[in-house]
Amino acid sequence: MEPRMNLFAHEIGARIGKRIYAVSQVIQESPLPKETQELVQLRASQINGCGFCVDIHAKDAAAAGESAARLDLVAAWRHSTVFTEAERAALALVEEGTRIADASPGVSDETWARVREHFDEDQAVALVSLIAMINATNRLGVILNNQGGSYEPGALATVAG
Repeated sequence: MEPRMNLFAHEIGARIGKRIYAVSQVIQESPLPKETQELVQLRASQINGCGFCVDIHAKDAAAAGESAARLDLVAAWRHSTVFTEAERAALALVEEGTRIADASPGVSDETWARVREHFDEDQAVALVSLIAMINATNRLGVILNNQGGSYEPGALATVAG
């Protein structure tokens, strides 16, 4: 299937895309560890079925030095030994924050407490914002039928920047 629309080919879409990218840059520059950022974005994208975003975040993480074992196991993080306690808290938060429409009560107090054990105020703000933004971009990707598979690491920055 072909993509339904190129968001950046239209004035309004390009303006929206650039603002989304600008928010993403603020998060990237935050003290939230880069490895955690990529793992969170990859996991949300897997849950939401956005092949375009899975492609981007798996390849960008690998290009930044993330191991193949950790990338392969992110979907099964609860049943693996390769993630830190802080990463596990972030992955729990992204799952609960992404699945809020799946008859879930939202983010549990237990998950939030674990996040606050491992992340300071700025990191927690960045993490929550990252989860909101990746869910928004996943929805754009799925609605527009953007396909994964041909992304080259770092290419997104040149399109949106």
